[in-house]
Amino acid sequence: MSARGREAIIAADRWGAFCGYNPIPHLPTAPHGPLAGLTWASKDVFAIRGTRTGFGSPEWLATHGPEPANAPNVDKFLGAGARLIAKTQLDEMVYSLLGVNQRYGTPLNPRAPDRVPGGSSSGSAVAVAAGLVDFATGTDCAGSVRIPASFCGIYGIRASKSAVEAEGSPPFAQSFDALGWCARSAEVLERAGDVLLGHLPAPRALPTRLLIADDALQLASPAARAPLAQAIERVAAHFEGVSHVSFADGRLAEWAEVFRVIQAYEIWANHGEWIRAVNPAFGAGIRERFVLASTVDADAAAAARKRHVEIKAALHDLLGESSVMVVPTSPDVAPRLEAQGAELDDFRRRALGDA
Repeated sequence: MSARGREAIIAADRWGAFCGYNPIPHLPTAPHGPLAGLTWASKDVFAIRGTRTGFGSPEWLATHGPEPANAPNVDKFLGAGARLIAKTQLDEMVYSLLGVNQRYGTPLNPRAPDRVPGGSSSGSAVAVAAGLVDFATGTDCAGSVRIPASFCGIYGIRASKSAVEAEGSPPFAQSFDALGWCARSAEVLERAGDVLLGHLPAPRALPTRLLIADDALQLASPAARAPLAQAIERVAAHFEGVSHVSFADGRLAEWAEVFRVIQAYEIWANHGEWIRAVNPAFGAGIRERFVLASTVDADAAAAARKRHVEIKAALHDLLGESSVMVVPTSPDVAPRLEAQGAELDDFRRRALGDA
């Protein structure tokens, strides 16, 4: 693709998916490869050599210099023949699940223009759903690729941290940060995944048992339950055995608090000093979360990390090598753009598993 062709795609973005405030140069791509002919976009957290990373924040963009090297996933995709179009919009410092950025504007959800696009990888999902690119990358700490993919009606996946980490991006909560990507088709999602995960050994066998997480499904709203049931029925047809489980045994709210404490502690450890020095004008919601993050002490974080290890071990024992567990991506349909305060707080709480 020529530089002119790339510029035409950027100019066609009427959804606000791309970062017009933080353009990148036309980058050369391999002429051949498994992704040749595909276009992609990169969430504005991944380093691109010679450009600045915006992280969804005007103050972050203004106080950080050009990146010395590309993020590993950027080099992998360019080397596989994919053509990078632009950086994509995101929630401010990735600290939300809604896709609302009060500093730069909220990308328009192509499938439901009256509803939020989901975040924090909002621009990536919008760019894919709008047909601007074939696939896009994001980061996912607590649903930040999966939720916008769901809200925008496309496929989205978060790889496990042991498979591929979100290298080349500002740290957020490193105990949970992971790379994710989205596409309009499962075939393209798989092709991009093969490039990212091709270094991993093939599984010894495919899973044969499906576990339906009833305690997670109970958090879903009545509006979400019918389509969830239909989707589960389609998935279940591919497994030899199907079981209903209460995987958290009534402790989902406790597990959500373990996550919240670790996430908040690590976020403030990573960015508290910068926030004190710069005093960024955070939008509503983002500001309050950082204030709360600043109150989590080391003892609380240590206790939560110990419990986190126990929770991971319990899940590993439940799943073993032969099972897949199905949980809702989101507890509800996408909130409306005009939704405020308590409604959004309730959505976020349920999305994180806090009943």
